Amino acid sequence: MTTAPWRDPALPAAARVDDLLARMTLEEKAAQLYGVWVGADTDGEGVAPLQSEMSTDYDWDELITHGLGQLTRPFGTAPVDPAVGARALASAQRRITAAGRFGIPALAHEECLAGFTTWRATAYPVPLAWGATFDPGLVEEMAGRIGRDLRSVGVHQGLAPVLDVVRDPRWGRVEETIGEDPYLVGTIGAAYVRGLESAGIVATLKHFAGYASSAGARNLAPVRAGVREFADVTLPPFELALREGGARSVMAAYTETDGVPASADPVLLTGLLRGEWGFEGTVVADYFGIGFLESLHRVAGTPAEAAHLALAAGIDVELPTLKCYGHPLLGAVRAGRVPEELVDRAARRVLLQKCELGLLDEDWTPEPPAGTAPVDLDSPGNRALARRLAEESVVLLDNPDGLLPLAPDTRVAVVGPRAADALAMLGCYSFPSHVLPRHPEVAAGIDIPTVLDALRAELPDAKVTFAEGCDTSGPDTAGFEEAVARCAEADVCVAVLGDRAGLFGRGTSGEGCDASDLTLPGVQGELLDALVATGVPVVLVLLTGRPYALGRWHGRLGAVVQAFFPGEEGGPAVAGVLSGRVTPSGRLPVSIPRLPGGQPWTYLQPPLGLAGEVSNLDPTPLYAFGHGRSYTAFAWEDFTGGPAEVIGTDGSYDISLTVRNTGDRAGAEVVQLYLHDPVASVTRPDVRLIGYQRLDLAPGAARRVTFRFHADLSAFTDRSGRRVVEPGALELRLAASSADVRHTAHLTLAGPERVLGPDRELRCGTEVARAD
Repeated sequence: MTTAPWRDPALPAAARVDDLLARMTLEEKAAQLYGVWVGADTDGEGVAPLQSEMSTDYDWDELITHGLGQLTRPFGTAPVDPAVGARALASAQRRITAAGRFGIPALAHEECLAGFTTWRATAYPVPLAWGATFDPGLVEEMAGRIGRDLRSVGVHQGLAPVLDVVRDPRWGRVEETIGEDPYLVGTIGAAYVRGLESAGIVATLKHFAGYASSAGARNLAPVRAGVREFADVTLPPFELALREGGARSVMAAYTETDGVPASADPVLLTGLLRGEWGFEGTVVADYFGIGFLESLHRVAGTPAEAAHLALAAGIDVELPTLKCYGHPLLGAVRAGRVPEELVDRAARRVLLQKCELGLLDEDWTPEPPAGTAPVDLDSPGNRALARRLAEESVVLLDNPDGLLPLAPDTRVAVVGPRAADALAMLGCYSFPSHVLPRHPEVAAGIDIPTVLDALRAELPDAKVTFAEGCDTSGPDTAGFEEAVARCAEADVCVAVLGDRAGLFGRGTSGEGCDASDLTLPGVQGELLDALVATGVPVVLVLLTGRPYALGRWHGRLGAVVQAFFPGEEGGPAVAGVLSGRVTPSGRLPVSIPRLPGGQPWTYLQPPLGLAGEVSNLDPTPLYAFGHGRSYTAFAWEDFTGGPAEVIGTDGSYDISLTVRNTGDRAGAEVVQLYLHDPVASVTRPDVRLIGYQRLDLAPGAARRVTFRFHADLSAFTDRSGRRVVEPGALELRLAASSADVRHTAHLTLAGPERVLGPDRELRCGTEVARAD
């Protein structure tokens, strides 16, 4: 028997796919362009709004006779034991391959924003916490573990990471982002991509592009970003993750920018992504995004028109289930309204990816690598890594009088609605927050110690009492009296406040849970006022998905600790910081505002965005981007880069210093490099991050860190839309935060203006050497 060329692994993938496409009917090619959400509800009570009306009834057995592109969230839609789910997925794949002429399996995808979003899988800290670590290597290690867990049960693609840059912290999905700086987002995001892809999982960058810039911080609102903001803030993380991470898929954003929906924008999805950046993978729709071209954006009058717009723009796969790329598309192609070449183009990309994954090979088997063995998606190794990531992400904002660490035998009143709730640790895309609210009879499936339980374990000799005080978001103050009484009896009060993650208004943080201002939710602020009024020192612990305004209590608190949904091991991590077992090392990936209404604001501001005499509103944050304190001390010594230097507009320059731990305990310092451009042809941010290095140091130890600045890192988009390096003066500022500058190097770029292409330098190289 002769093997067909498309089955021959010795042939190039392109030749195999060309042979296969030539054999396929229109129906078979189109079938590769949509997913099916087998577990989707049709009663209107599903995961997402409009899920019912955006889904299409179909006969599964008839549908798969033409093949199938994707299976949507076979593990992430309802609680399923991992081993049972793996067997069920394998069974579904056998049915799919048996039903079609070519026996091509579907590609299975899952959410994996902060861990594999399925029952009994590790819930890691959310991406905002990754940003707080300033530790790409640790994030890459986490993503590798997530990828291996996905692979172990037969999943091929993960819908992560989110590379949106925070532009307004009131936006509900801030918890899903890595921070408010494109360099931090890009470098951490690229690390996540490398980890996921190293396990053979297709990483999917989202949301491309501009989603986080929605007007008024409303989910899915229009984007009114200018061309320079789009080019210099929104796009760089995606470019970095593609070039350095090797992501093989991109998800189109829901939003529209200047009247053009991303899902119908060929300039973005084809001209930029594929033409300029050379991307060769697949572009997938955000869930129901193609149908939204008709129902929400109203740039299409029918599902067929929506399909045409999306295909022409460059969307290859309709997710989560067929709506527009099924019968509407087939009918339009047969009627001559949609060129079949568009179907061929998308099908070719999908099949090339399946070929890369081995799904076209004759010896492919649906059986997952785990086989029939028990599947542990929350292994001890996973939990240890989740603990380490959580510990590195906790930010000590303030500790003016050294109240922390707590004395081991002190009397502690733990107060607040987030102290004894395990869900206080988790973001909205964790399985317990995302899916289990619709299954109240099902246990969380993983152990999630609360701050209260962890603190009692951490301080066994302390007398720890507890009062909830109030609900997370409700108006009831009836619990204040008991909370104040517990506080008054104690030596110190630990107030654990923050967010409840949820979806579409069912939480205070998460997708569709946008905030009108940055006041603490509900009556938590009033509870904190009442606790402070007792005169007992109060340690504020925040478990949140966004920053909240804290100026009201500045100077009135004993200490302030910020944790961004730190995952299943977040309770012990926070308790470890309170007890002193953990020396805090997190740094803010977003600024902490002073006042709740002076928003939107991030630190990336040109001169007119800073405080000045032209307005009575001062937007200066209470705690700046990159800020974080420690229980030890660091000296920054032997700086080199002092006198003014001249380099070419294509040149490079090294700037170095030695960091020494001068305290009596181990700790980590994060050295940050910022660029200040005094004069440019368009307004520029006063400062912006262009490099950083985390240094873990034992007491007395020192490391010398060198940053290799390249002139490309000063580039920006000029008035004509070109990315240029302009000659002129620059300042390189070594700092502990965007507002805490320790050393400055003055440079002059000499020579002609340079216009950069996609091969420009995106990263500031660093080198660390021993110095003790």
